[in-house]
Amino acid sequence: MATPLTLRIVEYRARYFRRTWRGTVVSSFINPLLYLLSLGIGLGKLVDANLPGGVDGITFVAFVASGLLAAATMQSGAGEGMYPVLVPFKWSFTYEGQLATPLSIASIVNGHFIWIAVRLTMVAAAFTIVSVILGALPADTAWLGIFPAVLSGVAFSTVITAAVVKAFVPQALAGIQRFVVIPMFLFSGAFFPVDQLPGWVQPVTRVIPMWHGVELSRWLILGLEPGVAPWVSFAYLTAVLIAGWGATMYLYRWRLWQ
Repeated sequence: MATPLTLRIVEYRARYFRRTWRGTVVSSFINPLLYLLSLGIGLGKLVDANLPGGVDGITFVAFVASGLLAAATMQSGAGEGMYPVLVPFKWSFTYEGQLATPLSIASIVNGHFIWIAVRLTMVAAAFTIVSVILGALPADTAWLGIFPAVLSGVAFSTVITAAVVKAFVPQALAGIQRFVVIPMFLFSGAFFPVDQLPGWVQPVTRVIPMWHGVELSRWLILGLEPGVAPWVSFAYLTAVLIAGWGATMYLYRWRLWQ
């Protein structure tokens, strides 16, 4: 998968990011940090003061921070599958230029997702470091949540990328953000246990990839028993990643007439 030509795409994305990273600071880092400070630490003091034993035996700030690690990473993954995909297709015609070189569609798609994995690792690592500094997560196990956070983020980004290539209109990006990404973010269990939701809603949350990432992160960082067996969540996220990657590869070939 990581052939020399694929790595050229990763290098291209890294060089581009070096000049544009300032525009991603708010969505990738500042927003999750504000959620952590306001809900985790601010509201958390009230929750812990009125709920002896915290949430499932842990402090509310740790509960929120471990969930936000996966949820915020997946949100960043969704963003990487939107305009960074639509712009080269619709306006800059970058893909046509790349295909005039020895690069293939496979190397473009694989390089795209490898770069997203690198990018999300940076996002998750930065959030983890800040959470440890603020005392929201234990320093010895906080890093364990990075892998499931990145896995769920990349898996979701494959689905978003495929949807954007298929829709091919800017208006679709606003709809995906409003009606897919934000509801998933709110109902992923990052801010409250999903067993507090109405009974008919709870099975729906288990279809959300973000929920599986949140559950795995909490399990690895805090030792909380997940809603389903960990191997089920890992298998589910892997299946989503493979299906999304396959759909993206097909749609890139279809869109670029290869």
